[in-house]
Amino acid sequence: MVFVSFLILCFVIGTDTTFSCQSTDDFVGASSPGDIVIGGLFAVHSEMLHPEEYPIKPVIQNCAGFEIQIFLQTLAMIYAIETINNSTLLSGVTLGYEIYDTCAEVTKAMASALRFLSKFNSSEDVVEFKCNYSDYIPRIKAVTGASYSEVSMAVSRLLALQLIPQVSPASSAEILSDKIRFPSFFRTIPSDFHQTRAMAHLICESGWNWIGVIATDDDNGRFALESFGVQAMANNVCIAFKEMLPAYLSDNTFHTKVDHAIEKIVKETGVNVIVVFMRQFHVLKLFKKAIERNVNKIWIASDNWSAAVKISTIPNIRQLGTIVGFGFKSGDVSTFQEFLRNLHEKPTDNNKFLHEYTMLLSVCAHLEYHDFQTCISNQSQDDLLQNVEDKHRIWRDDFLNANIEPGFIHSTILAVYAIAHAIKGQCKDRNCKDPSAFTPWELLEELKKVTVIDDDKEIKFDSNGDMSTSYDVLIWKEIDGHMEITTMAEYDPEKGDFIFEDEEKKKEFLDLKKVQSTCSQHCRPGQMKKVTESPHTCCYECVYCPENHYSNQTDMDYCYRCNNKTYWAPVNSTTCYRKTIHFLAWTDWFAIFLLLLSSFGVVLVLSVSVIFTKNLNTPVVKASGGLTVCYIILFSHFLIFLSTVFFIDEPTEFKCKTRQALFGISFTLCISCILIKSLKILLAFSFDPKLQNFLKCMYKPIPTVVTCTGIQVIICTFWLIFRTPFVTQNFSIPRAIILECNEGSIVAFAIMLGYIAALAFICFIFAFKGRKLPENYNEAKFITFGMLIYFIAWIVFIPVYATTFGKYLPAVEIIVVLISNYGILCCIFLPKCYIIIYKQETNTKSAFLKMIYTYSSKSAGSVAVSQISLDSKSSRPRATTSDSCKSERNSVNGNCHFQVPGQTLIRGKVLPKNIARTMARKRLSSI
Repeated sequence: MVFVSFLILCFVIGTDTTFSCQSTDDFVGASSPGDIVIGGLFAVHSEMLHPEEYPIKPVIQNCAGFEIQIFLQTLAMIYAIETINNSTLLSGVTLGYEIYDTCAEVTKAMASALRFLSKFNSSEDVVEFKCNYSDYIPRIKAVTGASYSEVSMAVSRLLALQLIPQVSPASSAEILSDKIRFPSFFRTIPSDFHQTRAMAHLICESGWNWIGVIATDDDNGRFALESFGVQAMANNVCIAFKEMLPAYLSDNTFHTKVDHAIEKIVKETGVNVIVVFMRQFHVLKLFKKAIERNVNKIWIASDNWSAAVKISTIPNIRQLGTIVGFGFKSGDVSTFQEFLRNLHEKPTDNNKFLHEYTMLLSVCAHLEYHDFQTCISNQSQDDLLQNVEDKHRIWRDDFLNANIEPGFIHSTILAVYAIAHAIKGQCKDRNCKDPSAFTPWELLEELKKVTVIDDDKEIKFDSNGDMSTSYDVLIWKEIDGHMEITTMAEYDPEKGDFIFEDEEKKKEFLDLKKVQSTCSQHCRPGQMKKVTESPHTCCYECVYCPENHYSNQTDMDYCYRCNNKTYWAPVNSTTCYRKTIHFLAWTDWFAIFLLLLSSFGVVLVLSVSVIFTKNLNTPVVKASGGLTVCYIILFSHFLIFLSTVFFIDEPTEFKCKTRQALFGISFTLCISCILIKSLKILLAFSFDPKLQNFLKCMYKPIPTVVTCTGIQVIICTFWLIFRTPFVTQNFSIPRAIILECNEGSIVAFAIMLGYIAALAFICFIFAFKGRKLPENYNEAKFITFGMLIYFIAWIVFIPVYATTFGKYLPAVEIIVVLISNYGILCCIFLPKCYIIIYKQETNTKSAFLKMIYTYSSKSAGSVAVSQISLDSKSSRPRATTSDSCKSERNSVNGNCHFQVPGQTLIRGKVLPKNIARTMARKRLSSI
């Protein structure tokens, strides 16, 4: 195997920025020997000093901006390792550490990572280039860190060369969950995916949808912004503006871009919520400028600075407004605080960070709290070495405890314990005092299976190398003149919901909703959003929901349609209303009027029946076909009146099936009987032998009635079996449902009515032929009138019925049924009742005989004259007669003969009176 060796160049941070390190050990910030060494990468300083605009020589410069919070994380790592060494977790095996300062720079972090890759026990820190590192034993077994995601991305790619496990307590970028690109990266915090989703959820729950975002222009900031953008879109939150600030404070454009960001915030008056994804030292600069411009907003803090004490102690921080943030779930750090109280007793020889801190205390001890903190952050290492010469060494343990960020301290300790448990798994059957007992990639496999007990809960890494711990939702509150960072709620990433300890905490959350941060006014219930020309979906107009649509929440994108046709909604409605059920009810005034008409018809039928029954043996009743026929006709009229009841009130299946069938069969029975009467009248008063023979053949009363009615019964039966009427709901009226009967088959309905019309037409023809009967017994004329009324009523009914809708549609049919029924009833029976009641002198046998005798004499003469006239036409031309001969005499054989009253002429012969009377009696008996 071919390999190449190269030396790692190193540079020491001294009083001269170009001073080279004499030994590579000078590069280490803090170290302690052990059987197994763990590396640490922390940005103890916030920036590297760049005396020149662009580097000319490959020299790592000194750092400035001592970060107390990151320094505390290095102490947390040291505390955890010492605690493990003093426990029985790794019996007989001690852990050592090498902690390096990245100065928040990828370049310096890569230099530290190179040393991690150097071969163990190599005096020259040689990193071998090999094709297979399976048996390679590097200087360290695992790495804790780095502090920032951008640094972790670069370092992880380098460590992945040898699959050295890297467990970060602070790098939360979502991209680091990609095990293809970062196979050896783990973290004891959730991914930014959960944080950005929690932020978007908080913003959405608070009713905000128009916000601004400020982030650092580095990998961490860009990935956080991208992730938040996706989550914001999913929660209908729009980003009004995005401002990117340089990742490094040494950037010459940093202050200019901060001013531009503040100007943007001030200009966007509708934006009252700002989300900030930045490092603490960036936020510090931003907030100082915002305080100068009197900016008052709601600030949503990322986990990087949500619990930063040095930011919460900025003078006049309360003027910025409300700060709400998400911090990593913290555990019990009381033992760590005890460790800090005894920190001054520890030697600083192997901990340059601690040594620098003690020097900073000496330089800045005379200042107030915030100025003291600013002094520490602003001292460069060069200035510090110059200023500390004549200072007395002092110690302030309260300052460290005051700056603890429990979430980061807890996650750092958790990272060390996760590595320790993985080492324990490897040392079960191996002598781990020997550094070559196992390789980093074997430790990596063990780390994937590690389970750590934290606060009596078992937690472990998921398939992405993340620990699914929860977030604390933090709110900054002013208490006794000081800004305190308190926990408002807990966010569960798995459930995606907020958990409040008590009602007071929930009230704090609800108070946030009082602040408005929207592009447009909220659309009230009953309205919906209408997108405008703005590219943002949060900028819209509010329009009313159209008819039959509703919205019951604010800011709805669209209105819901009422679920089904039984509900309706007016314009601008917040709910749907059940449609009113309409039908021709008993209580409706028009229905009552129609029922009164039907009732009157029933009374009329009963009255006629009583009158006819009392006058059973009178000629008028006998001439009407006898009591049986009259009763059948009257009974059919009664059923027709009764059928109208089934058209009223709520339709049912029974009513729908019964009403048409009952009407059709009853009316057919009535018309059939009247048809028989018409035939009988014609037969009685016809003197034409040919017509009499035809009528005699046709006149079969019972078979005719049964056949005619039976055909209608068959039509209705087929109708009810194959296409039966049913109840249906008519939705043609917007706010009502019309319950009505669907006839099932319009064709069957038409056939039924058409059959009745055909019978009525035949009856009309027969009755029309007998229209010249005696004046006192002209029943055929009244039948004709009755049929005409029937035809007119039903001809008018067809277009009216076809164009009418609503609950009064059944009333149309009731009206036409009543008109036709009353027309026939009155035309047939009322003239007879009038004779029976008011002209009793004509309702005698002798009066009827005289009337029929007279009519028979005239009819017989007319027939004779007609026959003789036909004969004369066939023999010779007809003689011319005078007008008086035509009017008063009968022409027989071409001659004019005067007819004496009381004489009957048949074929030119004068009939004796006794023969004429005999003929009249026969007519009467036939009637």
